[in-house]
Amino acid sequence: MNTLLRTGLTQQAIYIPQTVVEENTSQITPASGLLVANLAKLGFGVTEDLLHALNHTSPAYQATILETFREVMGVNTNWTPLIKNWQVPTNESFVDHLVTYFTNIFNGPGTTLQCGHIIPPNTFPLERYNGCPYCGTPFETGELENMGQGSKIRVLKRWDDQLAAKYLEDLLTSKTALDATQVESLKALMHTFPLPAVKIGMKETVIAVIDVLIEKDEAEQAGKLFTTPTDILRYLWYKHTGFLQLIKPGVIIKRKTKNQRQVRPDIYPTIQTASTAAALKLKYSRQQGLIAARWLNNLEMDITTMCETMHPQRGMWVRFIRALRLAEFSKREGFGKLRELMDRFYRQDYTMWQERVNYYRLRYDEATTLQLLKQRPGLFARSLFANMLWFGPEAVTAAFAEITDKVPARLLLTLQMYAGYYFDKSTTRAVKPLGGIGKSIPANRQLNIYEDEQLQEMQQAVTDLCILAMKKRFAAVATTAQSIYIAPELYKIPLAIGDRSEQVQDLPGALMGTRFKVESDKIILFMQWGKGLAAQHLDMDLSCRIAYENNRTDTCSFQYLKTTGCIHSGDIRSIPEKVGTAEYIEIDIPALAKAGAQYVTFTCNAYSQGAIAVNLVLGWMNSKHPMKVSAKGVAYDPSCVDHMVRVTGGLTKGLVFGVLDVAAREIIWLEMAFDGQMIQDLSTANVQAILKKLDSKLSIGQLLAAKAEAQQLQLTSDTNADEVYTMQWALNTAAVTQLLID
Repeated sequence: MNTLLRTGLTQQAIYIPQTVVEENTSQITPASGLLVANLAKLGFGVTEDLLHALNHTSPAYQATILETFREVMGVNTNWTPLIKNWQVPTNESFVDHLVTYFTNIFNGPGTTLQCGHIIPPNTFPLERYNGCPYCGTPFETGELENMGQGSKIRVLKRWDDQLAAKYLEDLLTSKTALDATQVESLKALMHTFPLPAVKIGMKETVIAVIDVLIEKDEAEQAGKLFTTPTDILRYLWYKHTGFLQLIKPGVIIKRKTKNQRQVRPDIYPTIQTASTAAALKLKYSRQQGLIAARWLNNLEMDITTMCETMHPQRGMWVRFIRALRLAEFSKREGFGKLRELMDRFYRQDYTMWQERVNYYRLRYDEATTLQLLKQRPGLFARSLFANMLWFGPEAVTAAFAEITDKVPARLLLTLQMYAGYYFDKSTTRAVKPLGGIGKSIPANRQLNIYEDEQLQEMQQAVTDLCILAMKKRFAAVATTAQSIYIAPELYKIPLAIGDRSEQVQDLPGALMGTRFKVESDKIILFMQWGKGLAAQHLDMDLSCRIAYENNRTDTCSFQYLKTTGCIHSGDIRSIPEKVGTAEYIEIDIPALAKAGAQYVTFTCNAYSQGAIAVNLVLGWMNSKHPMKVSAKGVAYDPSCVDHMVRVTGGLTKGLVFGVLDVAAREIIWLEMAFDGQMIQDLSTANVQAILKKLDSKLSIGQLLAAKAEAQQLQLTSDTNADEVYTMQWALNTAAVTQLLID
């Protein structure tokens, strides 16, 4: 039940099943009133319908609701920073650390702390610290003191079994890959509701569904969902690594090896970990191998196509074939198809479609190349821009126009969104290789062959082609509606295409590129980590980088606790027992604007060996009213939280989780991984490239406007229109993807 309550919260709702309804009363009970009051302290309100539904639930379920919300908002964790009243600088310096270092080496005079370090006189003002100022070990913890200061209330609605089951269908039929939050919600819902009879929209969603079905001992039903060998490989690799995408072993090893590097290995403890290569070794029992052999043998796909599908991942398949003993099982009676597959795959007795495309393309055989590309519309779409530069735009766009009705809508809109971004000689493009980190790459060198006017014509040709195709699809959908309402906020929310969040958003989710309006002059970044872990060295760093004109930058981090417009709460390098610890940064927007700052980038880094700690929480607070800081330095107030994310694992060493546009007073939510222990390893050019990429994306409002034009619907400001699209509707991003008509 707890997981469904968390899932409902992501949809700004409280899940109330019929089974917990206990009594039928019209008067608000004291328990219900107390629950609503406690939710208000956390920044949540309830609709009238939800209030009546809560009033009919048992006190035990109401207690579960409150406990779940308190857990999500981190009420019972430790939010005490290193420095008391940290908004006033302690003026600690490098000299203080240097003097303390030599004092501890030579056992000089001073105050000995619980951690064993000696703090010499006239260095750190110890009365200002909740722990050791030298090693960053906290000694004190505390509870939240200031709650309910937020100027906004998130109004929650009622979520029942019918709405939850509908959300499950939306997730299954989503036409874009699910992000980490949606995958978590999908699994929670599937453990409660039966699998509906719908067509699953994405391959990665199929794998998540198969995983849950096998956990529920429904392996036979799960086996029917496999349609290609790649599905089987993807599932096996997901169970082995936790990645739904087929990230190659070499990429994982490289990333984890980089994550183990230390800037100062001489003074920081070395964590003994198993070899990444050894951890990736495959080992399966005969029973597991037999199950995989049956899956492959029962596929309806013909042998030639199976071999061609397996070829791009040939190295991984060779490893799995050996580990699963597939060659041995292929000799058994009833495994004839598997036997032929193994024989042809090892002899490479098949022709690759991509090899033929490359062969004719390199020989500049335009007609044959385009004829082959038309056989695979999706791959044609992904290589459209490059082929336009290679062969020229006229023939390529004409050939692509013939098959646009077979191209998925998400690819058509991606082409339309990024046409201007790609056909710009001066643009540095943001890309993210599979399993890698965000990078910026120069524009395609072939752009220099063409004049600017020609490139503009290419851009316009792609845009016209894709928009026309989408309007035709909208026009083909029968509707009795005559009017449509589109909430103005939807014009600022980008479509969920091409960017997926790898971290979980426990609050109502936001798409990358969503802009949050800042209501006050100050915002506070927060980071909490270490909950549930034993006391140990675990150094996570909260930082921000300030960008000025002329490429000048400034930093607020553990190295520079105070700078223009920003102040840090102190560097904590160890966590206390079980309750975790926290860091903050306060950002003064008027001070930054006066200094000429343009952007402030929010980051988190794992200074310790390895990736960012699991269940680390990041976000920012914002309120019209001044946000108080307690005597111990606790600044966190759940009612002031604008947005927060929870790290659930992965390979990320450094993470950008937002950018403040100082002039516009808006925070742009984005997620960008980067390598390095410190914020200095972040490339400002990469951040600028991804911002430009997000700006080029089509908004939900723009797509709805195109729908209205194609279906001849009258745009109105009246929410009583025949079709109504509000911010509440957009919270369900999986449902939004149903606009992508294929």
